[in-house]
Amino acid sequence: MSFTVADIFSGAGGMSLGFHAHRDFRVVGAADAQIGKPSSRLGSLRCNDTYQANIGVNPLEVDLAKVSPAAIREVWGLKRGQLDVLLACPPCSGFSRITAANHLRDDPRNSLVGRIAAYVEELRPKVMLLENARELVKGKQRHHFVGLADELTRIGYVVSGDTHMFSRFGLPQLRERSLVIAVDAGLPLLTMDDLWAGREVRKAAVTVRRAIGRLPAVGAGEAHPEDEIHVSPTFKQGRTMERMRAIPADGGSWADLLKSPDTEQLLNPAQLKIVEAGRWGSHPDVYGRMWWDEPARTIKRECSHVGNGRYAHPDQDRLCTVREMALLQGFPRSFRFDVSILGNAYRHVGDAVPPLIAHQLAALVKWILTGQRPAARDLCLRGTSLRPGDIRPVEVAELVA
Repeated sequence: MSFTVADIFSGAGGMSLGFHAHRDFRVVGAADAQIGKPSSRLGSLRCNDTYQANIGVNPLEVDLAKVSPAAIREVWGLKRGQLDVLLACPPCSGFSRITAANHLRDDPRNSLVGRIAAYVEELRPKVMLLENARELVKGKQRHHFVGLADELTRIGYVVSGDTHMFSRFGLPQLRERSLVIAVDAGLPLLTMDDLWAGREVRKAAVTVRRAIGRLPAVGAGEAHPEDEIHVSPTFKQGRTMERMRAIPADGGSWADLLKSPDTEQLLNPAQLKIVEAGRWGSHPDVYGRMWWDEPARTIKRECSHVGNGRYAHPDQDRLCTVREMALLQGFPRSFRFDVSILGNAYRHVGDAVPPLIAHQLAALVKWILTGQRPAARDLCLRGTSLRPGDIRPVEVAELVA
């Protein structure tokens, strides 16, 4: 049995990998414009080579807002209705509540959500999956989701959209995201809530320690000799390294520097301004270290600097490496990133649908298509931190918690 899968907005391949690693699915096509920012040129993100290296399919470099869905179908060599699964995860930057401008305007990239309906109508897959920021379903710009759902319903699909905290499903990261599932008429509409009904993950399975605790130590700017992807940027400014060394291990942040006159002098002007205003918000997460025995905080696309979030190693004086970020994002150890442009590699990690979650979605889709409910072992992607023994019936988990 082999179900066909195609991926638009395929990125570095996080969503596709979850299906590629499942024995019952075969990826037959992918497409991505490789644009990092609206102002970037076509191909600047360089994610398609990473996709091909890991999935074995060469994505089309096309602007999916402009290209004809019929042309895509023809290039992929598919007849209408031949595709089993369409993966469609457009850029999420325009929806994220982290970006202040998104509260004031509707980012033009958000219209790509509605564009998905044209691809669904042309390809006529049995199942369509979309993952995006939480705000797609619950935020100010949710009219894009409503419009897509209405259009999919018009052409004969049944649609579900909801938000989920992915740590509930075994990802060692507090990552809340929207998942939209559409099934062609006649197929059962099942969701991640159905997949995980009666099941629960042990808390110890979703910690930073479980995911990266056994990796060898490396210095900032150094790659481990046996894993070139286990590398992080150098600290170009001596002051940044001094600040990092002064921040306490295991969950410390720059706010802790205020406890001593010797370390308070290491604060930068932006931090001093926050202290003066007394408006802390989430600012202490900047330059923050991860906690060993908690999930990582959300790994965003701009995770390539300690000044962008709680991305510092729990006790080593550096940003978490690409490999560490990838493991926390549910990539298996076997996945290969191009680290020749280190910033792009971090963006590929942060932009991705966690492959561990995508693998569970593959199991869910198989259930929809065959009627066979997956076992707990089917929810674990080989090479990631989640193991079958971490998943227990809810009643057992409650007794031993």
